[in-house]
Amino acid sequence: MKNFPNKYTALAVAALLLSGGCTKDFEDINTNPSTYNQATFDANYLLTTAQLGYAGSTDFAYDTWRANLIYSSTMMQGMSTVLSYWAGDKYLLNEAYTAAYWGGTTVGAYVEQVKPITDLVESTRGKDKYKNLHQIGRIMRALIMERITDLYGDVPYTEAGQGYYKGIITPKYDKQQDIYADLLKEVDEATAALDPAADLATGDVFYKGNVAQWQRLGNTLLLRMAMRLTKADPDKAKLYATQVQGKTMRDNGDNAYVLHDVAGSRVTQNRNSQILLGDGGLENYYVKWSKTFIDYLKNTNDPRLAKVAVTKLYLTEGGKTQNPAAVSTPAVQKGLPNGKDLSGRAGFDVSGDPSFTGFPDYSSPSPGMIKRTGPTFVLTYGESELLLAEAAQRWGLGNAAQRYASGVTAAITCLSQYDPALAVPDADASAYLVANPYDAAKGLEQINTQYWVLTNTLLNFYESWANWRRSGFPALTPVVFPNNATNGQIPRRFPYPTSEITSNPVNYQAASGAVAGGDNLSGRVYWDK
Repeated sequence: MKNFPNKYTALAVAALLLSGGCTKDFEDINTNPSTYNQATFDANYLLTTAQLGYAGSTDFAYDTWRANLIYSSTMMQGMSTVLSYWAGDKYLLNEAYTAAYWGGTTVGAYVEQVKPITDLVESTRGKDKYKNLHQIGRIMRALIMERITDLYGDVPYTEAGQGYYKGIITPKYDKQQDIYADLLKEVDEATAALDPAADLATGDVFYKGNVAQWQRLGNTLLLRMAMRLTKADPDKAKLYATQVQGKTMRDNGDNAYVLHDVAGSRVTQNRNSQILLGDGGLENYYVKWSKTFIDYLKNTNDPRLAKVAVTKLYLTEGGKTQNPAAVSTPAVQKGLPNGKDLSGRAGFDVSGDPSFTGFPDYSSPSPGMIKRTGPTFVLTYGESELLLAEAAQRWGLGNAAQRYASGVTAAITCLSQYDPALAVPDADASAYLVANPYDAAKGLEQINTQYWVLTNTLLNFYESWANWRRSGFPALTPVVFPNNATNGQIPRRFPYPTSEITSNPVNYQAASGAVAGGDNLSGRVYWDK
């Protein structure tokens, strides 16, 4: 695919404002409201809205800024910053920020993603003209709910978004074990029910309704969800990993992503880019690639380094203009250590670190990665192949070395989907694999470390965090910072929003009390053993 056709750019804005969608004849709605009803409503519009919501909140990247960047990116030492309100870098608890992805009545995943996708599934149920759209909606709902439960654990699932249909305004929290069982069932059934001879999902901004690609996405999602269970339920993980052999994504052309535009201003622009370009503050100057991440790329002579990192991108604290002479030379790239600030305290102020020579000398994401019109990656072939490599390593399902090579190659070469200037030749990827060959004795570490590199370069730090918790790789050294909330350990989950104490008290209390390790940053979700 994968961008918003012009009518869907306008549509996304209208759908969000109307909280219900619109029709193809927008002018007629305004002159004759009676034409807009259950019979004339096109449910495809809800799919567009949900996919755009999954790429991040339309309200100034509300959830992306806080959950993906402030917390996930820094905890995973993909990025680093000295900005004091970036609490994740120091394992501090900002309850408003950890609650941002869950959201409230106007922003966040439940209102901007779960509601429209649940409306889609319910409004297309049993309607032949929406046969494929209904199944795509089921897959999309699973994709949305997987991330929510990965972040928080037990969450409203079966009753979520059912206020209109069942009058439920205080949904129960389902156990994550039960959620994952149903997610796997839903995606399995929906993928099998997709029909190339049935309707074209015209509201689809991933694949423009291509059924074959949705089938491969469905099977790849099945694989990812199954591999989350490698420690919690290894038999089930193996069962589904076996089932999807030969049915997953085939190449980078199957990568699912939303390609943004600027026609709808903040509503349709790339969410990560809005923040990293400094729209809301000084992130463009003070948020950098982490020393851990840059050092890994340098130590392995990774060809991605020259494409994803530049120094001297912003030369002054308040400036928003990118330096056209920014330096991409690998040898000069330098990551910012995590856990540093501007407090003046010995041992913590970054100016006392041996690496410090000035902020412009630390590596920023390359301009091609943070364009307002750039993609938000959802799920990729490289991730699929690396997960298949792990399945092969664990259970003998195929050739682990071959899958690893395919995954690393895809991870390196997919950067061109950001911008042609970021393209890495296949020959460079091959040379990298020769210099860094697969070693079965440390296969799980290699596979999952490469998965971390890939998801970091995709700026999908939600997934970096989830897979790190699941696999334990790479072996990250926690930062030490005063008054942190985790006793100096990398956080394992987000605590439940405190708003639930008053809005859904009975269900909240039961769920909060059941979290292994406590309802805090150190508690663990079901699959995080």
